[in-house]
Amino acid sequence: MDQAARRVALVTGAASGIGAATARRLAAPGTAILLHTRKNAEGLDRVAAAVHEAGAEAATMLGDIADPALPDALVAEAVSRFGGLDVVVHAAGFADRTPVAGMDDAVLRKSLDAVLFAFLRLARAALPRLAGRPAPRILAVSSFVAHTFRTDSTGFPASAAAKAGMEALVRALAVEAAPQGITVNAVAPGYTRKDPGAHAALTQAQWDAVAARIPLGRLGTPEDVAAMIGFLASEHAGYVTGQVIHVNGGLV
Repeated sequence: MDQAARRVALVTGAASGIGAATARRLAAPGTAILLHTRKNAEGLDRVAAAVHEAGAEAATMLGDIADPALPDALVAEAVSRFGGLDVVVHAAGFADRTPVAGMDDAVLRKSLDAVLFAFLRLARAALPRLAGRPAPRILAVSSFVAHTFRTDSTGFPASAAAKAGMEALVRALAVEAAPQGITVNAVAPGYTRKDPGAHAALTQAQWDAVAARIPLGRLGTPEDVAAMIGFLASEHAGYVTGQVIHVNGGLV
């Protein structure tokens, strides 16, 4: 296929969960996806195989998204490998339950580096590559933890601060990038099921209690979130920008 005719995406955190579901959602004939994860090469290879099975091209790249040099390297690899870049999805991240009173600078910095600064660096590197492409998109995976603060919920203060900052950057960047036709949005998942065997921040009893107070009566799935990301990444979402869209089953 002519490289110029392909739609090229970069997905961070693509070895599992929402990132993996997003890669599978975007995969189709005529697309190419650079898949990233920190160190789960086996999981990333499984996702790459699923992408290939869907008729898309795939390449993989490992590295710590908190490394200031990695976002530039990811963008450069996508362009070098596939001839351009149309969609950036920042799904990498982790949950931190450290309470504010016990949080030192290093704890907060770890979340900021993986979420807020990583998004900034990815967007900064991608913007000149996205300009002039048809339907260019930047997407960030945020979280309900930046919006829901309750006494009957587990708190994630460092994660909340990092995600909230990222959402502010999404809105600011959407305004700046609009003249180039680049849309910038965030998706904020609610409580979402983990992959089998994956580390979970909550116990099974806590998951059950959470599901009981979600209006739709169930936890979300990575595929629920990926469906929204897939729409926002498509040409059909050209008039949606600067938004934080919640995929949370009605969680308040």
